[in-house]
Amino acid sequence: MTTVDDSEQPITKRDFIFLTTGTMAAVGAAAFAWPFIDSMNPSAGVRSLASIEVPIWAIEPGQRVTVKWRGQPVFIDHRSPAQIAAAVATDSKELIDPQRDADRVQNPEWLIVVGVCTHLGCVPLGQRVGDKKGDWGGWFCPCHGSQYDTSGRVRRGPASRNLVVPPYELIQNEKVIIG
Repeated sequence: MTTVDDSEQPITKRDFIFLTTGTMAAVGAAAFAWPFIDSMNPSAGVRSLASIEVPIWAIEPGQRVTVKWRGQPVFIDHRSPAQIAAAVATDSKELIDPQRDADRVQNPEWLIVVGVCTHLGCVPLGQRVGDKKGDWGGWFCPCHGSQYDTSGRVRRGPASRNLVVPPYELIQNEKVIIG
């Protein structure tokens, strides 16, 4: 029995027409589907919320500011030397969610965290003058009693994780770009 090797068969006009028709069908399907796929991208309004630029040059040491990013409060804390010293002096072995202060900040003077309690999503107190700040001078969640220190690390209560540090870029103590 003799077998014919595929490489020996000549290419015919029919093969060329099949290949061309298949290619044109694929290009046509992609051109037809692209507007539908592109419509699933976020709108310009949503994309504009993906990052925010906040001027921080006027925030005094010891002052805290709240901004909104992606629908969540973000706490910007210009920490005083005493707050920095307290955060650095804490032994990470004492913490519920061990993390060094240096791993949470780009510049020790500035702490930037998402202001949402990691237990049930409440907004902790401590941003305004006169708010209860808990035993460690950070934030206090009145709903279930979670307390955070001056580095946003959970110290007491049912919360099991530290306040989240969002992606940010600090630009020469003039502004911060969050997101």
